[in-house]
Amino acid sequence: MKHAGDMLLAVALACGMAAGSRAATVAAAVPEVFAPGAISGPASEDSAAFTPDGNTVFFDRIRWPNAAILVSHKGAGGWSAPRIAPFSGQWLDHDPAMAPDGSFLVFSSNRPDAGGGRPLDAVMANGKVQPGSGGHLWRVDRRGDGWGVPVRLPDTVNASTRTYAPSVAADGSVYFQRPDPANGDFRLYRSQYRDGHYLEAVAVGLGSPDSHELDPAVAPDESFIVFDANYAGKDAPDRLYIAFREGSRWGAPIDLGDRVNIGNPWGSHLGPDHRTLYFSSVRGVKVSYPRTPAQAGQDIARMQAWDNGNDNLWSVSLAPWLDAHRAAARAG
Repeated sequence: MKHAGDMLLAVALACGMAAGSRAATVAAAVPEVFAPGAISGPASEDSAAFTPDGNTVFFDRIRWPNAAILVSHKGAGGWSAPRIAPFSGQWLDHDPAMAPDGSFLVFSSNRPDAGGGRPLDAVMANGKVQPGSGGHLWRVDRRGDGWGVPVRLPDTVNASTRTYAPSVAADGSVYFQRPDPANGDFRLYRSQYRDGHYLEAVAVGLGSPDSHELDPAVAPDESFIVFDANYAGKDAPDRLYIAFREGSRWGAPIDLGDRVNIGNPWGSHLGPDHRTLYFSSVRGVKVSYPRTPAQAGQDIARMQAWDNGNDNLWSVSLAPWLDAHRAAARAG
């Protein structure tokens, strides 16, 4: 989840390899924009959460602090015009994440914990309060062809007023980001789902403790995780990484390379095949000066097009990294 403080980095280009992580050693595919003009539009989109058949996608349109979760359906003519999801719209809802079997969806919202209350405020590490900008995780279950009433996850998950960016494993366990109590930087956490209950969340040990880690996208079997981090430095743009499970721990994060890491990518989600990564990134056409009147007209028109410089949804195959990891494991 890209919060307000990160928006200023949206136009920065990714640079350098991350310290403390392995560089990508496979040839990455070129990312493609997802459904330009239909889903990827002139506003900012992120968090593509697909139903298992791939024919329905939930995502959010966000210009902080304005956001809602939208839904689109794929038909013979392509993707339908997005509509506000039936469980969203009243509050600041974002970061939808689908359970692998499609039985429920988890999202972040500033809706009050109890009916009739005020929007949730975000309490920062320095004690300052950002009114209405908080986030807790909520779960909404599938009910036939519709959806039930969202239910707030327990405090074992929502221990912070800045709990964002869920990802759901096959057993129902939830990965997400929230601030580290020690320094206020965002860390990834995991709450095990067992016997109908979410257990106390534990930190996911990945890379450098001096960096933040955001937006987890975990494989259903928890064999790998994709996320973004600023391992190159506090002021460096985020880059996307993949880490593989090695027994009871995670291996060193692997940088996804310069083809993927353009335009401060964030918001990782896995597609329904669990081998395609969807993420948000700024990859619009740059404006250069001087320009001709015709170029000026094109630039002005582009302000209302999908490639106007806001975040859009992109996809790239993870097959090169997954296949390389499998081959290395077989080789021993």
